[in-house]
Amino acid sequence: MSAPRRRSRDQIARRLQKSVGDLTTAALTRMEREMPWFQQLSAENRSWIGLIVQAGINAFITWYREPQEDAPLTAEVFGAAPRALTGVVSLHQTVEMVRLSIEVVEDNLVEAVGEEDAPSVREAVIRYAREVAFATAEVYARAAEMRGAWDARLEALVVDSVLRAEADETVRSRASALGWQSRGDVAVVLGRVPGGSPGSRGHDRGSIIDEVRRSARHIGLDALCAVQGDRLVVVLGGVDNPDKAGASLVRHFGDGPVVVGPLVADLVQGHISARAAVAGLRAAPGWPDAPRPVTADDLLPERALAGDGHARRQLVISVYQPLLEAGDPILDTVSTFLDQGGSIEATARAMYVHANTVRYRLRRAADVTGLTPSDARDAYTYRVALTLGRLNPPETAASAPL
Repeated sequence: MSAPRRRSRDQIARRLQKSVGDLTTAALTRMEREMPWFQQLSAENRSWIGLIVQAGINAFITWYREPQEDAPLTAEVFGAAPRALTGVVSLHQTVEMVRLSIEVVEDNLVEAVGEEDAPSVREAVIRYAREVAFATAEVYARAAEMRGAWDARLEALVVDSVLRAEADETVRSRASALGWQSRGDVAVVLGRVPGGSPGSRGHDRGSIIDEVRRSARHIGLDALCAVQGDRLVVVLGGVDNPDKAGASLVRHFGDGPVVVGPLVADLVQGHISARAAVAGLRAAPGWPDAPRPVTADDLLPERALAGDGHARRQLVISVYQPLLEAGDPILDTVSTFLDQGGSIEATARAMYVHANTVRYRLRRAADVTGLTPSDARDAYTYRVALTLGRLNPPETAASAPL
């Protein structure tokens, strides 16, 4: 008795086609029984998954009939489902569904095509499963890329709104969607992009921002970042020490000054910190030996000389006015001390007082301003502040145009 004639691929494919409905139902039944998360999905999402399983089986039958190594499977298998489904079903869960569907097909091959043809079909299922695995990875990779690109654009928009003083509740909501927890004080840090531009070798926009964000998380801070031309802008949340926050990020900036703006209460007021940081970055070349990072307040003299009206007003209010309120002797002693080249003895002779009186008055000046007259940098700040105070007395400084 002769052996039965082997069926052609087309004949086997036709037999498989008749079993598509049963295989799909069997796969969904096992999912519902063995995958607890599947039971929690809405009826609509379970229906979409059923369509995916059915499309996958149909695509396998088509591929089995005429196998093509370079045939794209992504659209055939996953094209029926909406993109939103990638946000409902995780990649791990998708892999589970694919594995279970393949097992269902393998378990029912003998019934579907007969015992004689089952081995060859099973081998084809294994090859096809590999292609589906790559197609699955492609779907989720594209979804991740799209989310990443959208998040990057949204983050750049939020940072730009802060710099433009356009931050409001809408911006706060957008920042929250990016992981901003809106806790603690906010400070803006500015510097140059590594390599001079985001397109320089070894540096790209995404990697720079990722590194900054990791460093910020390491010290418990929120961070929103953007590259604007050759400038890297970082908005930090939860800051209690601006110097420490700036120092933790300084290595991610390019050559040149890194300026930390003053602390403000929240993101909506972030433009105040940003404005000071921008003015500080512009004026930083005036202090070649400035520390890195440097706070915008430490650059007040250079900012004032560069035309920053806010810095001029702040110097008058925070330095000149306290000296004036402390009494003429304190103000005159600081002025004379500076004019005498920082000599206590020369100051005492010029004012006809004891040297200890000069020392007491200088300590008093340091107490009310936070600046030490004998320190060279602080002495420079005193000189600029005294000049501005004489040109624009405190009673008019608050209302003076910026």
